Amino acid sequence: MKFFADTAEIDAIRELAATGLLDGVTTNPSLIHKSGRDFMEVTKEICDIVDGPVSAEVVALDHDTMMREAEVLRKIADNVCIKVPLTIDGLKTCKALTEDGTMVNVTLCFSANQALLAAKAGATFISPFVGRHDDNGFDGMDLIRDIRLIYDNYAFETEILVASVRHAGHVLGSARIGADVATMPPKVILSLANHVLTDKGIEGFLADWEKTGQSIV
Repeated sequence: MKFFADTAEIDAIRELAATGLLDGVTTNPSLIHKSGRDFMEVTKEICDIVDGPVSAEVVALDHDTMMREAEVLRKIADNVCIKVPLTIDGLKTCKALTEDGTMVNVTLCFSANQALLAAKAGATFISPFVGRHDDNGFDGMDLIRDIRLIYDNYAFETEILVASVRHAGHVLGSARIGADVATMPPKVILSLANHVLTDKGIEGFLADWEKTGQSIV
C-alpha cells in the first residue's frame, strides 16, 4: 500500500519524505487555507519535495472552467495530479484530462456506483471518504470492499485512494481489503509505528545496556 500525506504543511511533508515512507501528497482548498500559504506557491514547493503524485484540486464546478484551471495547475510540475469532484462535469473533465495523459484524482466518493463511474471515466485515483462515511452511519470499510470487488471484476486500472482516514484502524482495514493508497494526516502515518510493547522493549534493552557500562561510539 502506498502512503500519501493529506496536508499542505511543508515541514510535516519534509519530515515524512525523509523517512522514505511517503509516496505522494493530497491537498484541497481547506488544507491550503489552513496552511496560510499561496496556493500555487505551496503546491510547487510540495512537488519539489515529493517525487510521487501531488493532488491539486480545481474549484470550478463547470467543465469548461475546470479545464482552464487544470491547464494552469498541471504546468506547476510534472507530478501534479488534478483533483476533480465526483460530479458529471467532474467526470467529463476527468475523461478529457486522462486522454491527454494527465493524472486525475476523482474525489468526494461516497458510493461504489460513483467509483464505477470514475473508473469508466479513466480516473487515475478514486478517493472514497471512509471517515465521513462512518460519521453518517455507514461502514467505510464496506465501501472500500465493494469498490475493490467491482474494480477487480472488470480489471479497472483506477487506484483506490482511501481518504478521510482518521486512525490506524482505517489503514489496517484498507490494507486488508487491498486498497492501493491511503492518504492521511501526517500524525496518523507516524502513529502506525506506535505500540506499547515496542516502547517497553526499548526501555528494557536500554536499562540492560546501561548496566554493561559500555558505549558503541
